[in-house]
Amino acid sequence: MPRKTLLVLSGAGVSAESGIRTFRDSNGLWENHDVMEVASPEGWRRNRALVLHFYNQRRKQARDCQPNAAHLALARLEQHLQVKIITQNVDDLHERAGSSTVLHLHGELRKAQSTLDPKLVYDLDHWEIKEGDKCEKGSQLRPFIVWFGEAVPMMYPAMEWMEQADFMLIIGTSMQVYPAASLIDYAPAHAKKYLIDPNPPGSYLRSVEVIPEPATVGIRRFEEKILREIES
Repeated sequence: MPRKTLLVLSGAGVSAESGIRTFRDSNGLWENHDVMEVASPEGWRRNRALVLHFYNQRRKQARDCQPNAAHLALARLEQHLQVKIITQNVDDLHERAGSSTVLHLHGELRKAQSTLDPKLVYDLDHWEIKEGDKCEKGSQLRPFIVWFGEAVPMMYPAMEWMEQADFMLIIGTSMQVYPAASLIDYAPAHAKKYLIDPNPPGSYLRSVEVIPEPATVGIRRFEEKILREIES
């Protein structure tokens, strides 16, 4: 009998417990910069050096952080379920925890992208992208991040993944940012849905079982619940 599929939607609240700061923690400011200065095509055109510095610091910080109990529990559940993680996070903590099937909606810190040809993407084995670092076509490398105002190309495979879910877990995300927030609509009607959030919103909680705890605490209760579900 094939394993059932657990589809996980993860967000900044998971990585925050590993020490990775989010701009929402400081009223939309990152190091006193408005988010649009460092996370938009316009910001890139205005001040390339600032944007490169910002992501270099994020990359360096993420390198020094470690997966937490939530990351590790999701990896551990692969012993019992087919676990697919759709994450809004750009760090690699899910992968470092051992999760084998991860889709990054908003890009990845550990990669660089050509400004000329978006299909040219490169793995980074260091934390810094410098001005003058170029792709094979001679164009400056930029962070492999989906900025505000840009299309989210991984939405389509994410929708297909959602349609395969037997169980769905939302963890570390308020699901208020679109288009990612629309993914819940693609889950099958029969899929049992769970939300781990210390301050759950009231907008989409019909038919969702809420665990009102931080990610690293709530994941223990979820793990117990889901193992009972698949054993019953």
